[in-house]
Amino acid sequence: MMILVLTPLLIAAIYTDLRWARIPNWLTFSAMGIGLLMQAWVGGLYGVLFSLAGLGVGMGLFLFLYACRAIGAGDVKLMAAIGSIVGPAGALSVAILSVLAGGLYALGAMTYQWGLAATSRKLAFATYGTFMTGRATGVGELQLPFKLRYGMAIAAGTLLFLLGLSPFGG
Repeated sequence: MMILVLTPLLIAAIYTDLRWARIPNWLTFSAMGIGLLMQAWVGGLYGVLFSLAGLGVGMGLFLFLYACRAIGAGDVKLMAAIGSIVGPAGALSVAILSVLAGGLYALGAMTYQWGLAATSRKLAFATYGTFMTGRATGVGELQLPFKLRYGMAIAAGTLLFLLGLSPFGG
């Protein structure tokens, strides 16, 4: 049942994120409501608590990234909506998988923009500077001239979770 709810949500989120660089409130808030109703129907009061816990975990995990301006508010609300459907443990798994997918996405975008050799040099310089000074030295060199659409990474992490991949094994 989760896949039937999540698939149209993820397709719409990817489309709006790529087309308009935003994930609209009508999409995320209605998905949160559907998640709450679905879990209430399946598990009663326990289902509602399960859904609210997942919503909180999903939102809480991505609020830090939002505060650091790494992602937008729509991405946070999308993760909260997914959490309301998959619950707290699922939200944690999806968040971890999404961050991993986002890292690969960023590496791919950097390689596309600068080429493999230049990307490797910039990453090596930023890593070396950070370890040697204890500060994020050289990280400014990693700024892309365009904004990544993180909804795609969240969708990829969710898809991996739905396919049974878990960062916790088993």
